[in-house]
Amino acid sequence: MKITHIGGPTAVISLGGLTFLTDPAFDEPRDYQLPGRVMTKLTGPAIPAAELGPVDVVLLSHDQHKDNLDDAGRALLPSVPTVLSTPGAATRIPGVRALENWESIDLPRPDGGVVTVTGVPALHGPEGAEAVLGVVTGFVLSGEDLPTVYVSGDNASIGLVKEIADRYAPIDVAVLFAGGARTTLLDGAALTLTSESAVEAARLLGSATIVPVHTEGWAHFTEGPDQFLKAFHEAGLTARVALLDHGVATTVG
Repeated sequence: MKITHIGGPTAVISLGGLTFLTDPAFDEPRDYQLPGRVMTKLTGPAIPAAELGPVDVVLLSHDQHKDNLDDAGRALLPSVPTVLSTPGAATRIPGVRALENWESIDLPRPDGGVVTVTGVPALHGPEGAEAVLGVVTGFVLSGEDLPTVYVSGDNASIGLVKEIADRYAPIDVAVLFAGGARTTLLDGAALTLTSESAVEAARLLGSATIVPVHTEGWAHFTEGPDQFLKAFHEAGLTARVALLDHGVATTVG
């Protein structure tokens, strides 16, 4: 299994002969004028969408926010055979396949096996955040002779991490959307895992290798990679973290 971090929440996961892409955001740095606020992208992608190569599956945690699906990312979707996301996204974007919580789909592998992708719950902020920010999904990838991979999506709930860990133990690799994203829409509450809550999640996930994404590249991410590593160092869990160099395919798990 290899992961290439493109930037923000966007990463390429090579697993079972298939290429998965998480939350495609490929725009160059810019401001997005939104109702009542501005969202600012600070850094561009390590690999532009045009240079990415074939993608088999997009794992789209949600479609409503530019840091998870920007203009260039949206333009990429029609070229991808399978795009998995929330039921709401399936009503808004042609060709998207909805996954309800705990619903699975089997994707054929080149070797004749399958990679099973299961939609798992996520909460984009505190209780009640769905009414403001919408519904989000995470994903679990699994298959015979493959590591089990948890992709959290924009989740801030430790309780949901525990539920997922209990169902799918052992999880081998956890791609955690961290960064403590915050917005005035929810009075500055954390919308994704903070560094400290990521440590809690890591403890719940047993011996899983922790791959942090969604910690840099946008102005509303409040806790960067250094703060993430500091929290894991203080918890004695540094050896569990695989902090990826952008644009470099790295074997994990």
